[in-house]
Amino acid sequence: MATEMTKEASISGLTAAEAKEFHGVFMLGFIVFTVIAIIAHFLVWQWRPWIPGPSGYSMLEHVQGSAAHVLSLLA
Repeated sequence: MATEMTKEASISGLTAAEAKEFHGVFMLGFIVFTVIAIIAHFLVWQWRPWIPGPSGYSMLEHVQGSAAHVLSLLA
């Protein structure tokens, strides 16, 4: 009971060692998530660039035609 009284109070209720361990796991998960997101964004960029090339968004004309066809079927 005496050791409980001497602990420093924290907002989270974790001890310093537990907080460091949680921080390490959290940072590892965050870094892995960020790397996966960067790879996914790169792959999507390779598939369909967000900034149009010299011919503009002319490649989207067939997409608009297909969308109009699908919408006419739904109406």
